[in-house]
Amino acid sequence: MGVRLMVVDDHRLLAEALASALKLRGHRVLAAAAPAAGAAELVITRAPEVCLIGTATPAEPGIFDPVVKIKRERPQVAVLVLGPVPNPRGIAAAFAAGASGYVRHDERIEGVERAIIKARAGEAAVAPQLLQGAFSELLNPAAQPDDEGQRLLQMLTPREVEVLVRVADGEDTRLIAAGMGIAPSTARTHVQRVLMKLGVGSRLEAAALAARTGLLDRAGPVPPHPHPSVEAPEGLE
Repeated sequence: MGVRLMVVDDHRLLAEALASALKLRGHRVLAAAAPAAGAAELVITRAPEVCLIGTATPAEPGIFDPVVKIKRERPQVAVLVLGPVPNPRGIAAAFAAGASGYVRHDERIEGVERAIIKARAGEAAVAPQLLQGAFSELLNPAAQPDDEGQRLLQMLTPREVEVLVRVADGEDTRLIAAGMGIAPSTARTHVQRVLMKLGVGSRLEAAALAARTGLLDRAGPVPPHPHPSVEAPEGLE
């Protein structure tokens, strides 16, 4: 039996993509809303069984205020947070606000669906490896980054760092794809993930943030482009 749910994210494209995937799996999606900060009233009005809320900055103060409001007005709504690999404060803040679970934003749709079912059943929906990682960091805290650029750099995978450097160099999607030997659709996905992790809404903002924080200096140069006639076949990673 499908779940009646809502998907909320500051990036409408991501919210709509996830909503479409869940509809195809038989769930009833009442709405795919953005931005997340203004969606609490809509969730309260529509009263879904489960609400998925995406965030790129789970440890930011006040980021889970919408969760608090939803649970205060509609305690029966299970709220599931989707975000990046969190630090212990991020997981703790989500559950302290009343969330029923925390799922990585790059989790496969099957994993997201399992978390939705558990949340609707009143169970805590959080992957064991996330809890294990949180406890490991609490027991063996890593050194704090020296500056904002280092902190941002640690949020990105090596491939995402390369994508960001290419974005800052002014490359469009096709050039990024050609330079990295991947399909344009894959390049677009990487760009969206970089924007989400950095908490910005455009490539220009991402480039400005990277330059301002010194992230580009730490990232180093990217590999040169292949011959212009060489294009990555669609679907190749």
